[in-house]
Amino acid sequence: MNKASIYGLTFEQLTAWLLEHEHRKFRASQVWDWLYRKRVTDFAEMIDVNKECIQLLEEHFVIQTLTEHVKQESADGTIKFLFKLKDGNLIETVLMRQKYGLAVCVTTQVGCNIGCSFCASGLIKKSRDLTSGEIVEQIMKAQQHLDQAQQDERVSHVVVMGIGEPFDNFKNLVDFLQVIKDQKGLAIGAKRITVSTSGLPDKIIEFTDADLQVNLAISLHAPNDKLRTQIMVINRAFPIERLMKAVDYYLEKTNRRIMFEYILLKDVNDRKEHALELAELIRDKQNLCSVNLIPYNPVDEHSQYQRSEQESILAFYDTLKKQDINCTVRLEHGADIDAACGQLRSKQIKKQSEDDISDQDRFALG
Repeated sequence: MNKASIYGLTFEQLTAWLLEHEHRKFRASQVWDWLYRKRVTDFAEMIDVNKECIQLLEEHFVIQTLTEHVKQESADGTIKFLFKLKDGNLIETVLMRQKYGLAVCVTTQVGCNIGCSFCASGLIKKSRDLTSGEIVEQIMKAQQHLDQAQQDERVSHVVVMGIGEPFDNFKNLVDFLQVIKDQKGLAIGAKRITVSTSGLPDKIIEFTDADLQVNLAISLHAPNDKLRTQIMVINRAFPIERLMKAVDYYLEKTNRRIMFEYILLKDVNDRKEHALELAELIRDKQNLCSVNLIPYNPVDEHSQYQRSEQESILAFYDTLKKQDINCTVRLEHGADIDAACGQLRSKQIKKQSEDDISDQDRFALG
């Protein structure tokens, strides 16, 4: 029997499941508290839950499905985890120390099919979606790391910006958000959660209608269709005009701010004329949007792209500010480790492949 992760159940789903299996409603609150407040890793540790319920949970669910494969710690306090899933696949999760608290960046898919030409995440194509439980467990693993340090720290912010396109795994994303927001458990406030998408208009509309109250970020990276299609294949299917109509729907219905992410690539999209064009593109949204300028982390496999010079980054920023566009330059984390999203994973997979070839050679020579 292939047991599911219990982290994949929202509180309402857990309650309904226990009632269906003839257990009283209060059992769900007990189990939930043990999972997310006391953060146990074994059902047997739930000492005030009766044996029949424990046995039932053990028969149908598991708590742990991720194992730590590699952990990198940066001088700035950033920790990058490479987790191995039950099927052997690898995913990345990052714990970052920010001025405002502790943020975790989670992955939503094994690989990515969006095809951004500058990105390490897309070096290995998507093989499957993560379950909601596997996404939740990334938060739990990061929190358990903090618990072991015994410094009474907790994950306060979540960014869904890791490997994969979150809106391409929509149902599991929504269940994940409902679990981590639940006030009886992790209680991470909606305003402290940000979901980033490469721009799937229909899903942006669905996300808007779901009224999840979490923040939305759009990976824009170019101010016009020609340039965006050059660096982001997704723009062929969903050009900027269609994307912006979905953004307008989101802004009109929610009245919430939106963030446009813009990776600066040297001599590609970082000139003054690009900044002016970007300002014009979002002019009618400037009261409800901001631009997050992101210095590029070079990737060996994408050697055609280089990080913009600091002078160019500051000039781009100044141009936007002079156009009354609210913008920031992202503070970098983990610069002394595999900083680019997906970089650690791709290196490990490449290393494993080389080791396998080496083993085959040794066997042939044996």
